[in-house]
Amino acid sequence: MNINLPTPEGSTSPYTMQHREDQVPPSTAPTFNRVAYAAAHVVVDPSRAYEPWGDTPPVDWDATLAFRSYLYGLGFKVAEAMDTAQRGMGIGWPTAAELIRRSIAHARSIPGADLACGAGTDHLDGTRSHTLADIVGAYKDQFEVIESAGGRPIMMASRALCAAAQSADDYKHVYDAVISASRNKVVLHWLGDAFDASLSGYWGSRDVATAMATVLDIIRLHRDKIEGIKISLLNAEYERQLRSRLPESVVMFTGDDYNYGELIAGDSTGHSHALLGIFDPIAPVASRALVKLAAGETDAYRQIIDPTVALSRELFVAPTQYYKAGVVFLAWLNGHQRHFSMAGGMQSARSVAHYAEVFRKADVAGVLTRPELARRRMSEYLSLAAGIDN
Repeated sequence: MNINLPTPEGSTSPYTMQHREDQVPPSTAPTFNRVAYAAAHVVVDPSRAYEPWGDTPPVDWDATLAFRSYLYGLGFKVAEAMDTAQRGMGIGWPTAAELIRRSIAHARSIPGADLACGAGTDHLDGTRSHTLADIVGAYKDQFEVIESAGGRPIMMASRALCAAAQSADDYKHVYDAVISASRNKVVLHWLGDAFDASLSGYWGSRDVATAMATVLDIIRLHRDKIEGIKISLLNAEYERQLRSRLPESVVMFTGDDYNYGELIAGDSTGHSHALLGIFDPIAPVASRALVKLAAGETDAYRQIIDPTVALSRELFVAPTQYYKAGVVFLAWLNGHQRHFSMAGGMQSARSVAHYAEVFRKADVAGVLTRPELARRRMSEYLSLAAGIDN
């Protein structure tokens, strides 16, 4: 199958697709030897009247939950209401809270399904400053929503805390108060400023080694209440350094969408588990790779997973926070939703040339699971967005 795709220079170039057969999901969910969370996106309902740039869009709950069923069927756990679901970038806390409640109830209906949910402070007024007590209370409010619904919390990084904290001790105070009060084990989340510039200097320092020492102090103090930490700094060496210093009972969840292939495979220093936004669009390919890894076939794992890294680096290219647009674009191409519209109008955050490159690299990586549909929808998009007819 051929399609004319735009180039960065403004011309078009013919492209021949490599993968031509629809992929059929496995009949039973596979098992892995790594814990693998896929951070899942939200499907909005653009047919209803709403404010596109607001943070309470109408959600297509059927399509949103169906995608979670799809991830469970491929062997993944779900990381719910995280930044991949546009938390703080189109999805506010009221919608996120409903998403959490619905997703926990939905998971109970699926044998073996498991999820953890993002808890933050994003319902605080972002236009004014807040005390540490305000921030502790905000975290506890969101923990209560998750835990009262029967879920487990992922303690997301807080913009309000980053703005209010004067020292590393302020972070230790907030995390101690919140983790101590949690009913369940907690996953911590260190989100780098490539994803959110307002989180620069998190843990009280822009120096990574100093910040790492602070978070390690928190983890060691609460090792019995912490399941693991997700680190999203897009730097494999930083992750290896922190991973090597974690208490034995605390696991590393890679959030490195640039280097996840090698970090999950591991080396002489150990391996990482995964909590990744990229697992949303590459789920079927990642599932096959993880099955190979569990069987001890590391070379086969790398042959399958490595081509997806080039796609991921394109999706997460700076400005990295707009990676969600490519995630939803691929969900649309693969038939998981009937439109390419996003909360906050974020589909407009990337260029036509970017989406064309995503299409190319997704095809090479085997991520276009319904190639005929993907080609047709890509053609429709190019005609509407750029006047390029195929």
